[in-house]
Amino acid sequence: MTMSRDEYTAKLKLELDEFNIEMQELESKSSEAKADARANYKSELLKLRNQSDKAIAKLEQLRDAGDDSWDQMVKEVDKIRHAFVHSINYFKAQF
Repeated sequence: MTMSRDEYTAKLKLELDEFNIEMQELESKSSEAKADARANYKSELLKLRNQSDKAIAKLEQLRDAGDDSWDQMVKEVDKIRHAFVHSINYFKAQF
């Protein structure tokens, strides 16, 4: 069964919100790291924040997409989402 536009965007918004909560938890853990590791940790978290901002911006574009561009926008959003999830998982594995 295919999701409606509203269902898809709501699902994506929920995922992004969950990832942002997870990043906040990771940020709070950064204070526990040693000074040299903390700088690297914060730098990588900044990259994750930037990816999150891009994903949120793309979600807004997706919400405004017309029927003619919907399928293409979904593909773009899925790529960004996949890269974001991969980056979070990589980050967690490194720290």
